Amino acid sequence: MLVVMKAQATPEQIQAVCEAIEGLGYRAHPMPGAERTAIGITGNKGEVERGNLESLPGVSEVIRVTKAYKLASRDVKEEDTVVRFAGTDAAIGGKELAIVAGPCSIESREQAFTIASKVVAAGAQFFRGGAFKPRTSPYAFQGLGLEALRIMAEIREQFGLRIVTEALDTESLEQVAEWADVIQIGARNMQNFSLLKKAGRLRKPVLVKRGLSATLDEFLMSAEYVMSEGNYQVILCERGVRTFADHARNTLDLSIIPALKKVSHLPILIDPSHGTGRRDSVLPMARAAVAAGADGVMVEVHNHPEAALSDGPQSIFPDQFAGMMNELEQIAPVVGRTLTRGIRVSVEA
Repeated sequence: MLVVMKAQATPEQIQAVCEAIEGLGYRAHPMPGAERTAIGITGNKGEVERGNLESLPGVSEVIRVTKAYKLASRDVKEEDTVVRFAGTDAAIGGKELAIVAGPCSIESREQAFTIASKVVAAGAQFFRGGAFKPRTSPYAFQGLGLEALRIMAEIREQFGLRIVTEALDTESLEQVAEWADVIQIGARNMQNFSLLKKAGRLRKPVLVKRGLSATLDEFLMSAEYVMSEGNYQVILCERGVRTFADHARNTLDLSIIPALKKVSHLPILIDPSHGTGRRDSVLPMARAAVAAGADGVMVEVHNHPEAALSDGPQSIFPDQFAGMMNELEQIAPVVGRTLTRGIRVSVEA
């Protein structure tokens, strides 16, 4: 169910409706919009009695939400969600394209700082790097853990880049939340519902990557798990699905961009690195993603990909990343977007 408040409803009236919902044993999720506030209701097993809520001051109407993903749906929030970061002009969603770049894994301080200096010079706003790596083989490089998180925190301090990195489990989730700006939930954990709920309680932006065979509804239901805990700063990321195709590591599903935009207000990034697994495919698919309406791209960049400890074949060189930025800057205005190079940090930050 959804309670739609009147445009002139006061904060006190909105709070009173939330308290009334919780008094019925449900959970209230106020979602402010440009013109009005909508309050999503979760926890109800059946239809909520509308009369009691519709009679409250400031309420315009109470409507039924038919989709299983209530909070991620445009029925609850018509305007696009924009995830912002205090102390900077960095954002994911809205008119500005968000560019996330960095190595698959943090291998050393020297490697990470070298790549960070290159991507920030080219205009990235976010730095990605793996601290905890879920690998197919137990003998493959598993990441530097806490040491990597500390290195990325230094990168944020020196370059102003916001940090995106993956949490694998409850233990690493707490560490990532302490050191990073965005908690990434990887494809293999997209349906780790207990991890999603814990991430939702941390009140820090959460990036959910699409699972290897997840449908659109399953993808949005994973986001719903995070939002059901009161955290509405959720970012979606398409990173390819498994199909019969053997010319690429995965099949990057760009058709999901307009499909998601139609039913959900959440921003979506595209990861052409994991989506193709091929260096020569990353730039063309990044261009196509922006043309299709993505809110940004996440790419893997490495200064020596031939010696990378993970995902070298899909990592582009720094000069290729700079070229990609030049191309995206030209494409963005065609689809009503802008690409502002770099990141501005406020004095207070």
